[in-house]
Amino acid sequence: MASDKSSMFDSYESKKEFYAKVLTIYGRNPVLEALRDESLRIHRLHLSRSNKPSAELKKMIALAEKRGVEIRTHEKRALSRISKNARQDQGVALDIVLENLSSPEEFLRGRERYRLLALDRVTNPQNVGMIVRSAAAGNFDALLLAARGNAPLVSPLTIKASAGTLFHLPIVRAEESLEKMLREFQQKGAEVIVLDSHAETDWRNLKPSEKSIFVLGNESEGVSAELSALADRKIRIPMRRGVESLNVAVTAGLLAFM
Repeated sequence: MASDKSSMFDSYESKKEFYAKVLTIYGRNPVLEALRDESLRIHRLHLSRSNKPSAELKKMIALAEKRGVEIRTHEKRALSRISKNARQDQGVALDIVLENLSSPEEFLRGRERYRLLALDRVTNPQNVGMIVRSAAAGNFDALLLAARGNAPLVSPLTIKASAGTLFHLPIVRAEESLEKMLREFQQKGAEVIVLDSHAETDWRNLKPSEKSIFVLGNESEGVSAELSALADRKIRIPMRRGVESLNVAVTAGLLAFM
């Protein structure tokens, strides 16, 4: 926030560590809702100089000023680099500070064992929120996400579906693709486990290694072929009465309490 900008980095070892905890959202409705949410720590509001005056923008600016949030204006192209989504940012972006957000390097520091849940293109925000809730309540140490590809991590629907646990579960995020992230974890000794309806191993018989990453896929397509090819092991959840698959959030709930 602008009012305490001089002490912004005091509790962090470096600016890099601070910005590893900054999540940028975009789009007028998500940004406006986030500014209204007093539980969120806001770092900076970004606006495009090409924006035409509107009631929404006036409200955003008023809320940001009331909360002491720094406001910066940019050329349209620069704003698009910040949002990383020129087609959908609608000329606005917002930096939110999540203390439970970390880089892979920060998360792995000093850890000898962990169990992670990785999401591959889960696009329904309610599913993401319910997955977060199950992971927080169960035996996962953190959620593993690439910066892009899934539903927005911070949105009214995600926050509501997570029942507030979104701000408590450790979340490991990296700018690169999930595939690259998983390969890097594998190089450090992690085992990647993928759900596959044709796998031989029943999920109830699985004994995960000390460093395990479970991958859940898209609601309609499942885990992508690229990530499935990375799997060290594949497991299945047996189905009865002709049911082909479970909702991804239900699957996360089962895995969380293995």
